[in-house]
This record gives sequence, C-alpha cells and structure tokens, in this order.
Amino acid sequence: MFVLGIDPGLTRCGFGLVESDVNGPERFRAVRAGVLESSHHLAVEARLAHLIVDLRELLDELQPDAVTVEKLFFQRNAKTAIGVAQASGVAIALAGERGLPVRQFNAQEVKLAVSGNGAADKAQVQKMVARLCGLKEVPQPADAADALALAITYFSFSRTERRLRAGAAS
Repeated sequence: MFVLGIDPGLTRCGFGLVESDVNGPERFRAVRAGVLESSHHLAVEARLAHLIVDLRELLDELQPDAVTVEKLFFQRNAKTAIGVAQASGVAIALAGERGLPVRQFNAQEVKLAVSGNGAADKAQVQKMVARLCGLKEVPQPADAADALALAITYFSFSRTERRLRAGAAS
C-alpha cells in the first residue's frame, strides 16, 4: 500500500510517499519526498492555484492508495494558520475528488506514532523517519521528512485500529 503524507503550507508544502504492508510487519519504504513551493510574493489565489496544479500532478504521478494531511492546530500567527488551513483544504479536496481515503493527524499523534514519544522534538522525529525507512540520512528539507512521518503515522494508526477490532471481535 502507498500512502502520501502532506505537510501543508502555502509557501512550502511537504510531501512524502511511503510504501508498507498494512497487514505485515512494520517495514517502511520512502518512495519519494520533497516540497512544492510558491513565492510569497504571489497573491493567495495564485499560490493556491499553483498548489492545486502541483498536487494534482503529484497525485496523478504517484497514485497513492490513501492520503494523510497534518491536522492544523491554531498557531500564534493567525495569518500563517489561515494559509496552512487553505493549503490543507486543497490537499483534502483533491484526495476526495479521487475517492482516496484521507486521515488527519496532529503533531503530537505523529510524534507518538513515529518516535514513541508525543513530546519528541522535530529532530528526534526526523531521525526516526530515516531509521524506520532505512535511509542513511534524514530526509531534507524538514517539510519532506514531516510528510514522510505523516505517512508512517497512517500505517501505525491503521495497524493499531485493526488490532483493536480483532480483539473486540474475539
């Protein structure tokens, strides 16, 4: 199964495609990761239009089975939060347009799923992403590593939910 993680943003939108077997052992393969960028000098509508085109092309090219997007929590800078929310909405809508399942996880859930510690710092999470995916180095830039962490979180939560359902059925 292929899951595309998206770390939304108007200026930098991280993405990471991870492959794993949801029914098998926790082995992850980072297929591709990077960032989609737009100039902060452009009007918001132009930046969102660029993001739509870029994400649509990415979804067409990568053909994920599911998408996960970081869940926004209100930050101190409302202007930044609004842009992140808009970018998040674009990603979710495009996945929905394709009938792909979409999950959202907040930063604490990602930290817990990837590092085992919901209070882990960014560096710890990024090191664990590299380790879990068998990479020699931490993926760069940080937005790409965060997107890979989101995809890994999808698999971790799916496995836990499946175990809980199996336990409840027995």
